[in-house]
Amino acid sequence: MKKTEIYVLAGFLGSGKTTLLKQLLIEEKKQNRNVAVMMNELGKVSIDSDAVDDDVPLKELLDGCICCSIQDKLESQLQGLIMNEKPEVIYIEATGAAHPIEVLDAVLSPLFADKLNVKGIISVVDGNRWLNRKTLSPQVQQLLIEQVRHADLILLNKIDILTEGEQSKLTIEIQALNSHATAILTSFAKVPMDVVKKISVNKKEASGQSHVFKDLKLSTYVYKFENPVNQTEFDAFLRNLPDTIYRIKGYIKFTSSKYPFLFQYSYGMPLFLQENMNMPLNLVFIGEKMDWHSVENKLQKLEGDSY
Repeated sequence: MKKTEIYVLAGFLGSGKTTLLKQLLIEEKKQNRNVAVMMNELGKVSIDSDAVDDDVPLKELLDGCICCSIQDKLESQLQGLIMNEKPEVIYIEATGAAHPIEVLDAVLSPLFADKLNVKGIISVVDGNRWLNRKTLSPQVQQLLIEQVRHADLILLNKIDILTEGEQSKLTIEIQALNSHATAILTSFAKVPMDVVKKISVNKKEASGQSHVFKDLKLSTYVYKFENPVNQTEFDAFLRNLPDTIYRIKGYIKFTSSKYPFLFQYSYGMPLFLQENMNMPLNLVFIGEKMDWHSVENKLQKLEGDSY
């Protein structure tokens, strides 16, 4: 079964995410691809939904951020889209206040993560706001940095109002923060579709060469257990994880238990909640500069030793 491609559109409020989405949908329509959209608004009223044509399946997530207060709603809506519409690609427009890691964490449900191909995070940066970011609160400044640092493609937008010197300064600062991403200067978020489609091509080429993992940033990985594992050995596995693994969530079954546990791991802290029914034994990982082959080998050994 072909996996559904996922693109996350990130960027601060007013940076140009919806303008970008409109253009991506036009290009996808030209290629006759089955597309769906998820839009997240912090308020109770949808503002940008008219950017999406009536023939494109749209799920709106209102009155909260998908990375925290409405994760459960996101999961059910996304599952519904995948099952009912069977899209080839889903574009997820996050709120301007969303942190990229939190958005990925919300999207990658262990129930269907193995059906998704997360192509990458496209961050839209308002060039003028970036250059004047010191006038913003420390929290907003940090969010702008995170939205750049974890992106796979960065649009340095609204350059039509910047001088050549300002454009040069903007490019240098952004590339210093994130050298692995493609960064392009844009007006009205106009980006060639082939640039968008190439986002994960480099990752796929790199996956077979372990030394290239050092050059990759934020990435995801799904492990599917076939058997229960020893809980003590799993705890040891967790203790030896690098601190560049930010999130793990999913279902794991131990040799000592009848049913799986819902497992969540954030900033080094594990949490286990006993389930009372069998669930798909998938673990979803989000990390930075990770060699997932090494993680996979350790989990396979753990599973083999326990069985």
